[in-house]
Amino acid sequence: MINRELYLSKIRPFYDSELVKVITGIRRCGKSTVMQQIIRELQASGVTNTDILYINFEDYQYKNLCNPDLFYEYIKNWFTGSGKKYFLFDEIQNVTEFELVINSFRATTDASIFLTGSNSRLLSGELATHLTGRTVQFRIMPFNFKEYVEFQKFLGYEKPHEDMFADYIRWGGFPLVCKEQNEEVKKVILSNIYDSIVLKDVIMRNKIASPRALEKILEYVIANSSTTISGNTIASVLSDKVLKISAPTVYDYLKYISDACICDIVPRFDIRGKKILAFSEKTYVCDTGLFYLKKNRVKDEYNYIIETICYNELISRGYSVYVGKTYKGEVDFIAQREDEKIYIQVAYLLADESTVEREFGAFDVIQDHYPKYVISTDRITLSRNGIIHINLIDWLIGF
Repeated sequence: MINRELYLSKIRPFYDSELVKVITGIRRCGKSTVMQQIIRELQASGVTNTDILYINFEDYQYKNLCNPDLFYEYIKNWFTGSGKKYFLFDEIQNVTEFELVINSFRATTDASIFLTGSNSRLLSGELATHLTGRTVQFRIMPFNFKEYVEFQKFLGYEKPHEDMFADYIRWGGFPLVCKEQNEEVKKVILSNIYDSIVLKDVIMRNKIASPRALEKILEYVIANSSTTISGNTIASVLSDKVLKISAPTVYDYLKYISDACICDIVPRFDIRGKKILAFSEKTYVCDTGLFYLKKNRVKDEYNYIIETICYNELISRGYSVYVGKTYKGEVDFIAQREDEKIYIQVAYLLADESTVEREFGAFDVIQDHYPKYVISTDRITLSRNGIIHINLIDWLIGF
């Protein structure tokens, strides 16, 4: 397996910190692998196995430890010797009231604690107040394209980047899917991942009363990745003679879908007024394999796919992302990371002069001097007026 340095580099400075390291991300995106890579780096730095406790709560042998009292006693009895200890707990949301147990050991022992969970709001409940201000959170995504290329080379498969990108667009970056070469096997694995996410992280976790309504909403949102969403519109489109879906139900289910890291709901930001606009969001599915699995054929499909890939790339690089709103129109992305800020327009192809004018002209009303980029699959560079044009694959590989 390749080293997921994109994420390890962010987590590494906190290896010995008293802050609880919370690693979230959609199911099967590679969180457990990142945990194992952290353990190997700890061991390489001189930490002995007797000072490392790793538990995966999806492993049946630890089923009883989902009771918080038994979980507490297990850790307490595990302690031997002195010195710093390292706790790494996978899918911690399976433990009832885990926040109380974690906070107890955080407050009373010299321990560095790492948690993973398949929910973006792992620490959002009432019990989470015990850990407020004492955590640092990291989000893991399925392979981005650069990781996908590295993984294919690791497996011994060498192809031109353009051919690999065609595969990546269709099948996405879930590691289990990327590992296979047979398309039928890929589709079966992708379908199983999807079913597992929907059942365990949405239906069961949120006690969904109408799984059919959830399924219809989720399929609609995935198939319409990178488009504007509206609860009223979705409710109107999906309701029929048998199943009536209300806008409030749509918004509740969208929250559950977002919490499970399946799709991000991204607000628009008024660049001129410098404020977030309510009820004007776009949605982006976290992996294009799910788009392929659940899509409906739509006009300009590749534009939607490319925009989704660019959004996910920005998230994997650690940016906070908004959709930009100007009085003339829209800028696809405003991306911020610490003191860095960039504007991005995305197009599949700059096929004619009117498309070029539209994409580059989106920046005309922005008066600040932050970098501005147009990203497309074109190989001919069309940079102009200080706006940088980048080939999509070059940007994904690490322009």
